[in-house]
Amino acid sequence: MTVVVKIGGARAVDPEGALADVASLVEDGEDVVLTHGGSTAVDETLEDLGEEPTYVETPGGVVGRFTDEETMDVFKMVMPGKLNTDLVESLHNEGVDAVGLSGTDGKLLEGKRKSAVRVKEDGKKKIKRGDHSGKIESVNADLLETTLAGGYTPVVSVPMLGKEKSGGYTAVNADADRAAAAIAGALEADLVVLTDVSGIYEDPDDESTKIDSAATPEEFAAVKDAAEGFMTKKVMAAEEALEGGAASVTVATANADAPITSALDGEGTTLEPGVLAAEETEAAE
Repeated sequence: MTVVVKIGGARAVDPEGALADVASLVEDGEDVVLTHGGSTAVDETLEDLGEEPTYVETPGGVVGRFTDEETMDVFKMVMPGKLNTDLVESLHNEGVDAVGLSGTDGKLLEGKRKSAVRVKEDGKKKIKRGDHSGKIESVNADLLETTLAGGYTPVVSVPMLGKEKSGGYTAVNADADRAAAAIAGALEADLVVLTDVSGIYEDPDDESTKIDSAATPEEFAAVKDAAEGFMTKKVMAAEEALEGGAASVTVATANADAPITSALDGEGTTLEPGVLAAEETEAAE
């Protein structure tokens, strides 16, 4: 079994239990690919440098980061630099032979760069230029499989490698949940998304309304309706993972003694490939 684990970057997420769990899974012979976010750390670094993080809303109502050139420089410093290195260091202290990789290494994560994005400001649709972002279109699964076969545990961070219209490449931002989804799909792995809540709730303010699982398109429609705020992107990523070939997706809390094992055992909210509409499943095959 291969497990792709995404550790969220929110302040309330404590990675300690997840890292110990990775060590336990690896010791048991499981293949684990660890991915991580870090938006909070990027924002804090920008603020320390006297810069204001910029977030925009798409016409569809999804809020995301606008990454200009200066923000991209900070992003490269913080994500593959500090955060990825910290996780690799911590895994070595857990006895895991970890290898840090960014999406630019070996064309691990590749896709077209988006230099302009459609946004909604004051109720009006506009084009905002100068963005450094992209959507992942391909994953170098061979690089990850070779690393795993060598007995190493990959720790993967965005940025991705963005293809320019004029030719050449630029390192650009990509959503960390969707990066994890693309990797899980390429490896046909189980994806565990660890965050600061115990799953997806029917009522976002009431943990007792957690949805345990979804296995049909109708059940998935209810999950989509329930998702709000940051959870919206995680549900979008989950759907992309399953469309790409992932075996399952579970959204669960990182703040547990063995959060990955618990998620694989049914804690959190588990989404099965059956949630995809029949035509989507046929297209994936």
